Amino acid sequence: MIALKTEAEIEVVAENAQLLAGILVDVALAVQPGIETLELDRLAEGRIRAAGAEPAFKGYRGYPATLCVSVNEEIVHGIPSARRLREGDIVSLDLGLKRVGYYADAAVTVGVGQIGPEAERLLEVTRDALRDAIRAARLGGYVSDLSHAIGRYVSGHGFHVVREFVGHGIGRDLHEDPQIPSFGDPGKGMALREGMVLCPEPMVKGDDLPVHVRGDGWTAVTASGALAAHYEEMVVVTSSGPWVLTGWIWEAFCRRRT
Repeated sequence: MIALKTEAEIEVVAENAQLLAGILVDVALAVQPGIETLELDRLAEGRIRAAGAEPAFKGYRGYPATLCVSVNEEIVHGIPSARRLREGDIVSLDLGLKRVGYYADAAVTVGVGQIGPEAERLLEVTRDALRDAIRAARLGGYVSDLSHAIGRYVSGHGFHVVREFVGHGIGRDLHEDPQIPSFGDPGKGMALREGMVLCPEPMVKGDDLPVHVRGDGWTAVTASGALAAHYEEMVVVTSSGPWVLTGWIWEAFCRRRT
């Protein structure tokens, strides 16, 4: 059941998305060698609550933190802890909030100090795959067009998409229909309609093995220890094309970093 958003609802969702994007950029800028991942979680929660919102993830299905912090081979749902980030790590930051009854959700992967060329290429491919997916979020297309755009781009550059986790719709619920896998054939299934608010989120890794979930019940990792990256933006389908509500978080991060 797809909940198409009215103009008034989209205005609220856009405000939430912009708020979330600003907080996520601040958290990403705090990433540096030696910082504990728990410090990043505290920063995120403090900023969300100071803005009059509430964390979307904390308590969701029992998740214990505000921020998902996934390092290197960790794909998603990494739990913040006393672990200190090290030079050369890559870290995926996934964050959500709720305000005035509507959710926002986004993710970005950044390097800790200087990272290796293969890690840089992984991050770039994942970002570009997301960009291709968002370009496909147009009237006359299908949800599967976003999925196909991600999978085609990633496989064409020698990496592999995570199949166990998918993107989603968002609004009054954190995860709404439709599901958006990162693979599949184009032109299939549900047609894109004006007012759909979507969260495509490619998770990309260096191996093609099934994902493993650690004993904490949350942290998903690559089976071989290969690096993984994760990006997510919020986009609404409009008559004039896709509108990225979160405003390209990676680009905002790069502008602020320099």
